[in-house]
Amino acid sequence: MTVPPIIQLSAAKHEERHTYLDLLLIADECAEIVSKYLYDGELYSVYNEEHETIGVILMIKKARDIAEIKNIAVKPIHQGKGYGKAILQIICNMYKEKGYRSIQVGTANSSIENLIFYQKAGFRIIDVKRDFFAAYPEPIFENGIRALDMVMLEKTLHTEAGMGSC
Repeated sequence: MTVPPIIQLSAAKHEERHTYLDLLLIADECAEIVSKYLYDGELYSVYNEEHETIGVILMIKKARDIAEIKNIAVKPIHQGKGYGKAILQIICNMYKEKGYRSIQVGTANSSIENLIFYQKAGFRIIDVKRDFFAAYPEPIFENGIRALDMVMLEKTLHTEAGMGSC
């Protein structure tokens, strides 16, 4: 059994958000699109046990009791070590304590690894936004597939009559 990495999340100040742009571009490679939501919601920088910034997560309020992961990224050198899973667990616990019912996230139809990652973390597909990525200035290709549709997933944070939760 792998021991989960030790991480800490810290809320980024509004005036310093631009300094995290390179990290946000790991998950959403269009700077023009990222700039549209950079100052929305709550941006958290993620630190490892050596106090090194290894990633970010940007959360927005989608509805009264639903939050959305707008962007989550871990530096490539730290990927595959359990940091993403640890970030999701902390965010789920944090937003559950804030009274949120669920967390949603969207990823491209071509992002096979992301779809696997989120489903392993307990997220379920709830919707597909057709042609979402067709509006991007440059076509995006992953795994030999063009990113066209946004696959929306959701994780329930509170247990309801026999349903699993965070």
